[in-house]
Amino acid sequence: MNSDHSDRGNRAITTALLLAAGKGSRLYPLTKNTPKCLTMVHEASILERLVINLKKQGFKRLVVVTGYQEKCIRDFLETRACGMEIDYITSPLYATTNNIYSLWMARDIINEPFLLIESDLVFDGSLLDEMCSPDKIAVARMEPWLNGSTVTVNSSQNVKKFHTGIAEALDEIRYKTVNIYSFSLSSWHRITERLDKYISAGRVNDYYETVFAEMVADDSLALKTVSFDSKRWYEIDTIADLAKAEKLF
Repeated sequence: MNSDHSDRGNRAITTALLLAAGKGSRLYPLTKNTPKCLTMVHEASILERLVINLKKQGFKRLVVVTGYQEKCIRDFLETRACGMEIDYITSPLYATTNNIYSLWMARDIINEPFLLIESDLVFDGSLLDEMCSPDKIAVARMEPWLNGSTVTVNSSQNVKKFHTGIAEALDEIRYKTVNIYSFSLSSWHRITERLDKYISAGRVNDYYETVFAEMVADDSLALKTVSFDSKRWYEIDTIADLAKAEKLF
């Protein structure tokens, strides 16, 4: 194994995995001929912002799961990778699968601690300061305008439970998942074992949070929260989201 890609315990992570296979249909027509990650946010694309932030943090390798408009991503990174090693995984089933399948496709190419990030996030690079050591999850306190998966935490600020639905009573403080995670190599091995079971069972349209939730529940995955509260970040799913992100950045 390449020593640069070995399990380094709590030393800084230098590999990132970007899931960028989807069509970004909710951003149409902006994504008619362009992948979501190349959507412009105030004069810079989501991908350009990410590459710059990763490079500033000392990242050396970026693995990208592509699908829709793959060539656009390759063409961009060919000249804008900032010296990082770039590896690609092409998902042929991008139109009929969800992010659990994209994550599963990276099971063989990543053999080191890594940062997992989605292709619809813009954020200040300083927010990665505490995410570059293993087994972390970025969260922000739930606000009325946020939606999606949430977590509750224990007194040690570790994730106690994932909540993927809205039907549950809000009897505890909820934190929105920001879709940035870091994993140790041992955690990644356990995750891929669980992913194998899901994919083998045909559950290619699940979200990977379903796997994380199950593993946290049975104590096979432990994640420490990193707060993104009161800091600049935005998840861009729709045209309205993009407008808000452009004001923020």
